[in-house]
Amino acid sequence: MSRNTVRRYLRDEAAVRYKARPVRATKLDPFKGYVSQRLDAAAPERIPATVLIIELRERGYAGGITMLKVFMASLRPRPVALPALRFETAPGEQMQVDWATIRRGRDRLSVFVATLGWSRAAYVEFVANERIETLIAAHENAFLFFGGVPREVLYDNMRTVVAERHGYGTGRHRFNPAFGDFARHCGFRPRLCQPYRAQTKGKVERFIRYLRGSFYVPLASRLAQDGLVVDREAANVAAARWLREVANPRVHATTGAVPAERLAVERTHLQPVPAPYGGRIVRAVETVIPRPILGLQHPLSFYDAFAGGLA
Repeated sequence: MSRNTVRRYLRDEAAVRYKARPVRATKLDPFKGYVSQRLDAAAPERIPATVLIIELRERGYAGGITMLKVFMASLRPRPVALPALRFETAPGEQMQVDWATIRRGRDRLSVFVATLGWSRAAYVEFVANERIETLIAAHENAFLFFGGVPREVLYDNMRTVVAERHGYGTGRHRFNPAFGDFARHCGFRPRLCQPYRAQTKGKVERFIRYLRGSFYVPLASRLAQDGLVVDREAANVAAARWLREVANPRVHATTGAVPAERLAVERTHLQPVPAPYGGRIVRAVETVIPRPILGLQHPLSFYDAFAGGLA
């Protein structure tokens, strides 16, 4: 067709023109307002589609998750993550540990996270501080949860774990005496990841992101809509159920296996859980000033019931 013919058709107002197709209603349309409200309540954190679709199905949504993901991406586009190198360990060889600070200030809330390297089974415990006695108690609870002790545990530069990197020469770190004694008591070797290379303990780092997005942010945002905040006891009640019914029974994206099923295998390679640690921990004595406790929370039964919505 010649250019002159094209120009003539473009100038001819009587020529047949195709109209834009009307936008068809989708199964998600009645729920878009709810999705927007949930994402706004969680901002700047994010709630994954795998959590929201459970909430939507409880409200009658009959569509698929792809439609939901497309809509969520239109509201809050996600950056593309850079690929990372995988580092695998043998069963019973390594556990990775880290703290995640959830809330600072007078009502501080932190979470201890431990992930077994081979099975990817995870344990979490919400605590009020990150002191060494809290760290040791959380380790003991994790070993009981997993059913044994790994041969090594990987950390970053926790002050309660390491006193001085390379304190005795290259690669020979000076560990906190109390923590070193605890490690000897349990029979594991503390190991430090490389500075500024958090990916060397990427398994626990990725689980912390999963914990925030799939557990804590949905819980906190739901309570925030009612004017409430998450407390330690309620978080642990809900987290125990979430680990049992959601996190550890899921198919892991990297391994393609179920952590709970692999834990049954890895447990046979772990060392026995020792007797409770009875070592002496010395630290500065603090003055505790009593302050009133505001009863803003629901009874624990409320959170236990709410945790069912996360399963």
